[in-house]
Amino acid sequence: MEKKDLKPAGVFHYFEEICQVPRPSKKEEKIIAYLKAFGEKHKLETKVDEAGNVLIKKPATPGMENRKGIILQAHMDMVPQKNNDTIHDFTTDPIETYVDGDWVKAKGTTLGADNGLGVAAIMAVLEDNNLKHGPLEALITKDEETGMYGAFGLKPGTMQGEILLNLDSEDEGELYIGCAGGLDITATLEYKEETPMADFVARKITLKGLRGGHSGLEINEGRGNANKLLARIVHDLLIEFDSQLASFEGGNMRNAIPREAHAVLVFNPEDMDGLEDYMKEYETQLNDEYAPIESGITLSVEEVTLPAAVVPSEIQDNMINVLMACQNGVMRMIPTVPDTVETSSNLAIVIIADGKAEVRILARSSCDTMKDFLADSLTACFAMAGMKVELSGGYSGWQPNVDSPILHAMKLSYKQQFGVEPAVKVIHAGLECGIIGANCPGLDMISFGPTLRSPHSPDERALIPTVSKFYDFLVATLEQTPEK
Repeated sequence: MEKKDLKPAGVFHYFEEICQVPRPSKKEEKIIAYLKAFGEKHKLETKVDEAGNVLIKKPATPGMENRKGIILQAHMDMVPQKNNDTIHDFTTDPIETYVDGDWVKAKGTTLGADNGLGVAAIMAVLEDNNLKHGPLEALITKDEETGMYGAFGLKPGTMQGEILLNLDSEDEGELYIGCAGGLDITATLEYKEETPMADFVARKITLKGLRGGHSGLEINEGRGNANKLLARIVHDLLIEFDSQLASFEGGNMRNAIPREAHAVLVFNPEDMDGLEDYMKEYETQLNDEYAPIESGITLSVEEVTLPAAVVPSEIQDNMINVLMACQNGVMRMIPTVPDTVETSSNLAIVIIADGKAEVRILARSSCDTMKDFLADSLTACFAMAGMKVELSGGYSGWQPNVDSPILHAMKLSYKQQFGVEPAVKVIHAGLECGIIGANCPGLDMISFGPTLRSPHSPDERALIPTVSKFYDFLVATLEQTPEK
């Protein structure tokens, strides 16, 4: 199948255009300009609000003016992740897409189908004057991936619609009516560096080959966390080889399970016998432990220049111990929905270097009190290592409404179209619905989308046949919108 043959043509046309526009989080100027130009080209009321969100309005088709107004919502930014051997600048380079069987993928980078396909679907709807619909408002938010800042910045009264369709879910055939809240946890510590012995040697230990992925949607799959695993390895190396830690670095996004990490350790040359063999055995052990969830975990040892400073032994031990001890992964499932994660944390980013240690975690829970308990637990853990802990970026979950009128209408519509009932779920990820719903009380909200896999990683891919189903369902929903 060629890219030009993909259906629905309008959605994939706009998705390919979006892929040509650099749009990593915090660097959305080009995509904002592109979306603004699109709205103006189609003579639609278009504006950019103070938060950088793009707002486009399309009047109802004749005879549909009495239908409830619908807000079509997606986010414009994407997670910039690439493989280490991929040369790519997310601020200037287009995403290179290709078709592999039934999947659309990217060459060595994240695809940006999260949430580019949602944006493309909105654009296809806005362009097509043959569709039947009531009053439409498009809300394409800025900077969702690093903290939902566009949604937080949305002013009350900006939108007039009564129904919000969020197009940022990742399993076709599922309707989401609730989501987890989140909280950023940052622990820091400053320390006075020490000078290593002049005749000592340094080695860089690199862990890579993990799958990574979305820290909400895939946190329950038991995937390896590079920071957690490297902390374990360094812990053992400090003991077995009487080494010292010079630096540690892993992960780069709070909402991505870290795939790679590296540490520089300093050794007495007399204590290095067997290091290479030890690391090879460790590599085999990790691959055995994580099979079949992970495959191809690699550990490498590289000779590097002796650093000018190392971490004092007490600080080093405290830091590695706290990384070993801190909660990571699933903490609890929802008691009333046992197959759905309620509370989890992602040990996302660790940086120990140049006299400062910093750990960044994203905690999630659909239960606010459990989220608070998790935050208190992690704060206590880091406090034992003498670290300062700051909590920020907190947002509540989206509480499900099983009596939602649009939910009942969409369930019926899906059954009519496809002959089966859609699944109704709560998602363990942060959707903008909760924040937008708090800013615009009374909205009837549903989240749905095509099937994506491994978002936030270079393995991200979109299942082509589900894009047509998703779009057909969206179009039918617009046509069957209830009257005011």
